[in-house]
Amino acid sequence: MNVLVVYCHPCSDSYTAAVRDTVVAALGEAGHASAVIDLYGERFDPVMSAEERRGYHDEATNLAPFEDHARHLRWAQMVIFIYPTWWYGLPAMLKGWLERVMVPGFAFKMPTRHRGSRPNLTNIRRLMVFTTCGATPLVSWVMGQPGRRTLLRGFRSVCHVRCRTGFMALYKMDSASDEARRRHLARIRSSVLGIKP
Repeated sequence: MNVLVVYCHPCSDSYTAAVRDTVVAALGEAGHASAVIDLYGERFDPVMSAEERRGYHDEATNLAPFEDHARHLRWAQMVIFIYPTWWYGLPAMLKGWLERVMVPGFAFKMPTRHRGSRPNLTNIRRLMVFTTCGATPLVSWVMGQPGRRTLLRGFRSVCHVRCRTGFMALYKMDSASDEARRRHLARIRSSVLGIKP
């Protein structure tokens, strides 16, 4: 399976980086082809300019700055997001990536008078999220888990209608022991090794 990993963390020595490395290694071990988009590594600019916003609906030009990312997304049969949950949601870098790259004509067809929006990335049939949270599961649930919803409902809406999803988080990240962190990486490895087409 072709698997695109979208990774977002500013620190190369972070636990989130260890999650990424675990995922990529397990994908290789399981025989999947993988590619990584490292948003901080490539210094992705999450800020949409006024000019870009005015051209948002121009399907002939709105994807021009992101053709490389678009090529990866068209190639992928599965997308895995790896990021830290900050303020209960996505890091600004990742949210900006969604806003700037998931444009009309590429990610979805705009709604019309007689029909709602339709997905364009129907090649993507699997979607997984690996994240960390400083909060407890209960507090995250009370806050509505906006990051999880943005990806597993929002991003999923531009994928194949039968796209399957998965979510795994290490909660109470800041107080988790080294052993708890190791066990979580082992669970991640096991879940990735279990991915079937």
